[in-house]
Amino acid sequence: MAQAKIDFKKSLDSYRAAHGEFRVLDVPTLRYLMIDGHGDPNTSSAFAQAIETLYPIAYAIKFASKRELGRDYTVPPLEGLWWAQDMNAFGERRDKSRWDWTLMLMVPDWIDGDMVTAATEQVRAKKQPARLDDVRFEDLSEGRSVQTLHMGSFDDEAPVLAAMHDEFIPGHDLRKVGKHHEIYLSDFRKVAPAKLRTILRQPVARR
Repeated sequence: MAQAKIDFKKSLDSYRAAHGEFRVLDVPTLRYLMIDGHGDPNTSSAFAQAIETLYPIAYAIKFASKRELGRDYTVPPLEGLWWAQDMNAFGERRDKSRWDWTLMLMVPDWIDGDMVTAATEQVRAKKQPARLDDVRFEDLSEGRSVQTLHMGSFDDEAPVLAAMHDEFIPGHDLRKVGKHHEIYLSDFRKVAPAKLRTILRQPVARR
């Protein structure tokens, strides 16, 4: 008998965040489909192609899981790691042309590499998305992190990040480690900027 459909946004604590509140949590090691890139996400063709590549594979894995394993789930939200060689370009100046990024979709822990490979080849046979050969399947271990829910445009994140990085984190005897992480609870291709809901996460360690 098939199990109930899982929604990881409800079952995983790491997908929970509250607006106006910073929370310290321990994020478990999770497995992702990943694609790297560089440049302004608003104008970079590589960014759009990454999204167009990740989703078909994620859905092929989901359908295979339901069909072969009797385990159905909702494909988790798109996520992104963001950084820059000059972090001023990422923070105060918001020079998006200098940003590096990794786009990701989480894959359940019962899915193995063989299923990912099979799903990728299935997509290759049908759609042949531009960045298929750039996809990798890897673990991400962030551990202790601080996160909050941002509501509104991505360009309005700066004050929230400043409060997180410059006040909350040092105020709790922590320091930043790892990359800025965003989880897109809203589909930014369809939702108005003012209505976007985005989890902002920063991995941390004791000072």
